[in-house]
Amino acid sequence: MTDIRMVTLAQLSQRGAWQLELVHDRAEHLLIWITRGQGVALLDGQRRGIGPHNALFIPARHLMALELMRNGFGQALLIPQSSGLTLPREVQHLRVRDTASQSDLTALFEALGREQSGMQPLYHSAVHAYAELITIWLRRHIEDAGPQPANAGQRLVQSYCDLLVREYASGASMAVLAERLDVTPTHLTRVCRAETGRTAATLLTERVLHAARRLLISTDTPAQDIARHLGFGSAAYFTRFIQQHTGHPPTALRRAAHAGRQ
Repeated sequence: MTDIRMVTLAQLSQRGAWQLELVHDRAEHLLIWITRGQGVALLDGQRRGIGPHNALFIPARHLMALELMRNGFGQALLIPQSSGLTLPREVQHLRVRDTASQSDLTALFEALGREQSGMQPLYHSAVHAYAELITIWLRRHIEDAGPQPANAGQRLVQSYCDLLVREYASGASMAVLAERLDVTPTHLTRVCRAETGRTAATLLTERVLHAARRLLISTDTPAQDIARHLGFGSAAYFTRFIQQHTGHPPTALRRAAHAGRQ
C-alpha cells in the first residue's frame, strides 16, 4: 500500500519559506486544512485570500503557491497518485463556515495523525482508511458548494499554468509560451497580473527557481547538469540566475543545505 502522510505546513517549508511561496507543482495530491492565521494562495492561476477553516485541495501537477502569516497553522495530507482514493480532478478551495463540519474534519486529521505517529500494527491501513473518510468529507462539501465557473481571463491563466507545468524546464521564454496559447506576451502578462498578482514572466521564473533550489538542496547532481536539465544555455547563466534571485551562488545554497542536515 502506498504511503499517505500528514505533515504541518511548517514541515513542508522547513528548508525555507520558498518551498511553499514560490510557484511550483508537486508529484502528489495535496489537501491542506488551515486552522489558524491568514494568508494568500495561488491556486491553478487564481490568487485567493485564505484564512481559518479553509480547505484547499491541489491535484498533482497543478501549479500552486502558499504564503501564510507567521502565526498561521495548517496541516497537509500528502496523497500519492497511486493511492486509489477517489479525488477531485480540479483545484478546490472551500471556506468551511459550519462548526460541525469544521469539527468533523479536524477530528479526522487528528485521528489520522495518531495512527501515523503511533505506528501500531496495521497503521498503514488505518491511515489509508482515515484518508478515505477525509476525501469523502471533501467530496460532500464540494457538492454542497456547487460549481465554480471560470471567466475568460481565469481560463487563459489556467492554460498558461498547465503549460508551465509541462514546459518550464524546456528553456522556452514567456513569449514563446504565449505564442503557443495564441495570445500576445503583453496580453498574457496583463491577464496573469490581474488574476495572480504576478506577471507571466514571474510565474515562469519562480517555477524554474523552485526546481533549481529543490535539486540543489536535495540531490548531489552537479550544477552544470541541473542547468542543462532546466534548459539553461550554460552553467554560467544558471549561476547568475541563482545569484540574482537568492543572493547566493549555487555552491553556497548546497553547502548551507548540507550543513543544515548534519
